[in-house]
Amino acid sequence: MNKIDLGYDSINLGHGSGGLMTRDLLDKIIFETFSNPYLDQKHDGSIIQMDGKIAISTDSFVVSPIFFKGGNIGDLAVNGTVNDVAMCGAIPEFLSLAFIVEEGLAIGDFIKIVETIKETADRSGVKIITGDTKVVERGKGDKIFINTTGFGKVHPKADISAKKIKPGDKIIISGPIAQHGMAIMSQRDGLEFESSIESDTTNLNFLVSKLLDSFGDKIHLFRDPTRGGLASVLSEIASDIHMGVNITESALPIDDQVAAACEMLGLDPLFVANEGIFVSIVDPEIASEMIELMQKDDKGERAICIGEITEEHPNKVVMHSVIGGKRMVTPMIGEQLPRIC
Repeated sequence: MNKIDLGYDSINLGHGSGGLMTRDLLDKIIFETFSNPYLDQKHDGSIIQMDGKIAISTDSFVVSPIFFKGGNIGDLAVNGTVNDVAMCGAIPEFLSLAFIVEEGLAIGDFIKIVETIKETADRSGVKIITGDTKVVERGKGDKIFINTTGFGKVHPKADISAKKIKPGDKIIISGPIAQHGMAIMSQRDGLEFESSIESDTTNLNFLVSKLLDSFGDKIHLFRDPTRGGLASVLSEIASDIHMGVNITESALPIDDQVAAACEMLGLDPLFVANEGIFVSIVDPEIASEMIELMQKDDKGERAICIGEITEEHPNKVVMHSVIGGKRMVTPMIGEQLPRIC
């Protein structure tokens, strides 16, 4: 984007008034950046033609800090919703985009976030087709909050449902856990520590689509372990299907520096948020072949089977430890890491 001069160094209440300042902000930043045939109509909404089954997901992003190693709130706002639509077995195509901006946010920061959203949307193959911008008084927000809603056609071979899960199904994870949460914590006020840990935020839709092309309804479930981490997702699944989940501690992929940071802060990596990995529960006959295919993709190169579904201990997750014991993985009760995404 060329250098933009709105006549102000920061967002003020006039930019959310609906008047000339709002139009200036929209024309020079939003419409210019996201220009496409849908948005260029500058209407109250967009009309799209989508046949067949449609997946829709919405998410709001309040991460603090808004800029962090490996990305910013703009990356999360696109990747998070794109991935949620993909977890439904769908191919994301369109996003809505809504900003709630606090008075005083630097215009340069706003532009950087908008540019990141555009770059991330392009990488994900989705278009921004409608949106909204509101400004709240100084002290009534925290720099910027973003909401996105994603739409996509369900893959013709997908049949994603927890009801299809059966004993013996394998649990596959696409990559190392706890990276996003620890990247955020390393830069949070009062907890900063030296680290090269970066958020794993990325779009997973193309890898998911590739897996559905190859394995179709043999894939029973996709989930992305964001807030609450891997433990929360597995606990929810066990509770929903009224079966047990067994996982193996030694199989869990985690980088050494992430494990060390978790230990330093007294955090369990199983409960730390992720933004660039997914869990899949699949028919055992395809597990090895699916892992092999995932490992050929840079977003699944560390994919591994971490456990399986069992008829034993229904509604519970049990982890088999490296020393041969067993540990019950209980659902998280409160908030371990607030405003992580």
